[in-house]
Amino acid sequence: MNSFLHIHPNDNVFVALDTLPAGTRVQGDGYDVTAVEEIPKGHKIAVKDIAEGENIIKYGFPIGHATTAIPAGSWIHTHNLKTNLSGMLEYTYEPNLSEYPEFPEGKEATFDGYVRKNGDVGIRNEIWIVNTVGCVNQSSEVLAREATKLYGDKVDGIYAFTHPFGCSQLGEDHKNTQQVLADLVHHPNAGGVLVLSLGCENNNLGEFTKVLGDVDPERVRFLVTQDVEDEIEAGLKILGELVEYASQCKRTPCPVSKLKVGLKCGGSDGFSGITGNPLVGAFSDLLGACGGTTVLTEVPEMFGAETILMNHCQDEETFQKTVNLINNFKDYYIRHNQVVYENPSPGNKKGGITTLEEKSLGCTQKGGRGVVRDVLTYGERLKTSGLNLLQGPGNDIVACTSLTSAGVHMILFTTGRGTPLGAPVPTVKVATNSALADHKANWIDYNAGQLLEGKTMDEVSKDFFRYILDVASGKKTRNEINGYREISIFKDGVVL
Repeated sequence: MNSFLHIHPNDNVFVALDTLPAGTRVQGDGYDVTAVEEIPKGHKIAVKDIAEGENIIKYGFPIGHATTAIPAGSWIHTHNLKTNLSGMLEYTYEPNLSEYPEFPEGKEATFDGYVRKNGDVGIRNEIWIVNTVGCVNQSSEVLAREATKLYGDKVDGIYAFTHPFGCSQLGEDHKNTQQVLADLVHHPNAGGVLVLSLGCENNNLGEFTKVLGDVDPERVRFLVTQDVEDEIEAGLKILGELVEYASQCKRTPCPVSKLKVGLKCGGSDGFSGITGNPLVGAFSDLLGACGGTTVLTEVPEMFGAETILMNHCQDEETFQKTVNLINNFKDYYIRHNQVVYENPSPGNKKGGITTLEEKSLGCTQKGGRGVVRDVLTYGERLKTSGLNLLQGPGNDIVACTSLTSAGVHMILFTTGRGTPLGAPVPTVKVATNSALADHKANWIDYNAGQLLEGKTMDEVSKDFFRYILDVASGKKTRNEINGYREISIFKDGVVL
């Protein structure tokens, strides 16, 4: 195996696949350079002399410019590379649309899911406790714990999703809280839902149900804790009834076109855009070819690569919605007196990612080459199959919650540094490198690092596709085994 990778013919950098000691000769694609200093694993080495101000090219696109002259063989990172990003941009629609790959065997594939009364399909049959307000967080956790002891063997699990909101919020923050909580109530992975209220909060049941809309009264029940003498006793009685209802639902074969999958990365490294994210992108294309649905979020991690997504939009209307998605998030940064390029994180940088453009060009690969069919606002639920874009930040917990509220059945989460984070839905951790997969086997579900060890994308992506169908049919992910599940709701305003 080579000790380096030249990703695109136009790149003026190689990526070190292992730490390259000073003096290491690097040859390939017409280049022959010697490392003039140690190049850390996952980091960039200049393959030619680069002038001050000249763009650094990776993935075939600029990822910033050299802040000083960089001799061939030098390490390129934060000390000599700076972003080209600034504020708002003007965009022009230049469509570059591709067809999905042929995947006839996938179209015939099925998974064993739960068909709900309203026709929705879930991949888990769980009981969820959704709090209208943070004041009942501990009560909900006690209820989940005690109900699991009593009824846990009859369903796929009983879980409480705590949060600090539902009162003392204003404007859009309050609306966001209500909408995300309503989305959780409607989520098809929940065979039964207890909506737990305090009673005096802004998001009281009278107000919340206006947002919630119609529900199946057998599947969704309500409890106002201020109205009963013993909320634990009352809650356990309701949960027992919900378990009895949900346990009547059984797995049945469902076409793969019913599957909805969120795309996420976190704790990224220099291999995220080489292994993990391209693998997830290949999966997205395969699922799209079968009529399924994928969702890409983390809008700030589209900055610098947004034109690629814009030109993948199916039409001018979708393009304009994508422009608004990008500019509205940039405006959010500017309103708060922040630069739009304040990324990557310290862990990203240690792993080899230098600028936001570099991170974004890796991040957006999770969408594959699919045509963008729709663009969703925060809290909006999926309504269009194929590739969707979703408003949401890069923050892992908030982004995963946003994907869950959109209605995805599971989330594919690539990571090069490792993270135990789990959403309410199965959260498949895909390691970008084998070292991480071996080191954190208790966190990692699938190893994309094998793409650097002789496996082809075709064989790995199809193997991964089969694995995802197994997860959809009930195979537990590490976050499920470990009990790692949580939510976090986007906040932008004042708390009273």
